[in-house]
Amino acid sequence: MARDISSTLARAYSSAKCQKMLKSLCLIPRVHCWVLYIDILILECGGNLYDAASVAVKAALYNTKIPVVTASSTDGDKPELELSDDPYDCRRLDVLSIPCVVTISKIGYGHVVDASMEEEACCLATLITAVTADGNLTAVKKSKGGSLHPESIYEMLETCQQVGMKVHAVLMEKLREEEEHQQMAMGSQHKAKGFL
Repeated sequence: MARDISSTLARAYSSAKCQKMLKSLCLIPRVHCWVLYIDILILECGGNLYDAASVAVKAALYNTKIPVVTASSTDGDKPELELSDDPYDCRRLDVLSIPCVVTISKIGYGHVVDASMEEEACCLATLITAVTADGNLTAVKKSKGGSLHPESIYEMLETCQQVGMKVHAVLMEKLREEEEHQQMAMGSQHKAKGFL
């Protein structure tokens, strides 16, 4: 299951529509870049794991701050990278292009988003889709053994796009609210501490 979630998220993020965030990790094109590893620990399974994992990854990337690095030319062929001394001199990743996963299951003549275990037990087929904030699909995967009529697939994908855009809007609003709350609790000005 872990490999399946990992490969689904990797496929969703490797789309050309997600390249803006990936390019922001580049220090010197084709030479140096930041590499991020995200570990997901699942404590309880009370819904769809793909959906929950994608929201957790997007929230983690939203909170990730990358230190500012400058490249200075040296006498040799390789540039020298310099990391800023100021711990608050960092930049945030642009996560607007990062998709959220929306899972939809076909049950009878209808379909259900984020099906419960009981609903999944009686579903014909499931589509796992990755949707960006503007409604673009970056990945689609079918699971379960049943077949889907092309018209059903079209309806299910439309529903996933609508739900995905709403999930993005609500998630980004909550992340911004949480950040404002933390800034108010800490104070907006960071004072340097230490003896240097």
